[in-house]
Amino acid sequence: MKFIHNIFDRMEPSFTKGGKYEKYYAIFEMFDTFFRQPSSQTYSASHVRDGIDLKRIMITVWLCTFPAMFWGMYNVGFQALTAINAMGIAPEGWRTVITALAGYDPNSIWACFVYGAMQFLPIYAVTFIVGILWEIIFAVVRGHEVNEGFFVTSVLFALSLPPDIPLWQVALGISFGVVVAKEVFGGTGKNFINPALAGRAFLYFAYPAYISGDAVWTAVDGFSGATPLGLAALGVTPDQFVDAYGKAITWSDAFLGNMQGAIGEVSTLAILIGGAVLIYTKIASWRVIAGSIIGLVLTALAFNLFSDGSNPMASLAPQWHLVIGGFMFGAVFMATDPVSAAHTNAGRWCYGLLIGFMTVAIRVINPAFPEGIMLAILFANLFAPIFDYFVVQANIKRQTARRLANVSQK
Repeated sequence: MKFIHNIFDRMEPSFTKGGKYEKYYAIFEMFDTFFRQPSSQTYSASHVRDGIDLKRIMITVWLCTFPAMFWGMYNVGFQALTAINAMGIAPEGWRTVITALAGYDPNSIWACFVYGAMQFLPIYAVTFIVGILWEIIFAVVRGHEVNEGFFVTSVLFALSLPPDIPLWQVALGISFGVVVAKEVFGGTGKNFINPALAGRAFLYFAYPAYISGDAVWTAVDGFSGATPLGLAALGVTPDQFVDAYGKAITWSDAFLGNMQGAIGEVSTLAILIGGAVLIYTKIASWRVIAGSIIGLVLTALAFNLFSDGSNPMASLAPQWHLVIGGFMFGAVFMATDPVSAAHTNAGRWCYGLLIGFMTVAIRVINPAFPEGIMLAILFANLFAPIFDYFVVQANIKRQTARRLANVSQK
């Protein structure tokens, strides 16, 4: 560690004010604070509110995605190797060598994980490299440090994608999310919508064939299989949910993540494990998550009550809405974004309830967009400041009324 400290200490004068590479200080600072603790810290009791800073918050959120990430890689491999065995084909290109070394057995955890990692890691690498380049460009031009917020944006964006998406589309999507949804508005802390969701929404509407449908969820060319959410949108009832091989998909399969879907969104259990840590550390608001779940359940029950059977999605039970699609991933990791979410406690309840309501409403009213959570969160992001405004105004009115009452009593 002393060796690393010495390297950065020798380089620092060249990047600080008056140095030869002063304009590139943002790049130096990014690597410096990654390997070392930031040199400027706040010690005054009037300012310190918590022992955790922005960098540690972002790293904690990043680590909390690991259960969903690792399960997602395993599941991608399992689905692909099962398809490979069923079709009697072999992967093409460099994947042939690596997969042959690990094996083609879908019953082998190692083989499944290796194949899934070969699909996910290139997606994440492209996401991180392209996204961080945009962050560096804007940091250099504006003369500020590279913010740690992209650390979380990158992993959430990558985990929300199907495993078979072309890498050039990954680059386009994250570019849209970083540049248009965040940097145009001033960068980290000033974006009013979630950048990762904005990037995914861009791909969803620009290249729908690559982000939805049946052919994108299994990382094998020429193989198709619908997700339970896709089947529900087509009118298939839960008792008839089957995977691409004819095996029934039970509710427990959907909860555990034994089904096709976006890389990090399939396992509700893995997502809840990460969510529990975020709530325990108070990084994520439990009110937003609880409000989203309550809003979804109540809305689904209302549709169930008035459904005449003509719209199968309206008859879908709440417990199924919770475990299919990306609802739980969105509610835990994206709806709780501290920048684009509501900040008052009452506002968080309203914000969460709106997300749950909109998720089910979109799924039922417009089956063409069955993944309602994405649009629901983006829609709720627009209303978050309004919720906070009315909550603050209500508090001001109550406090004013109390002060007037106290004055009149005196």
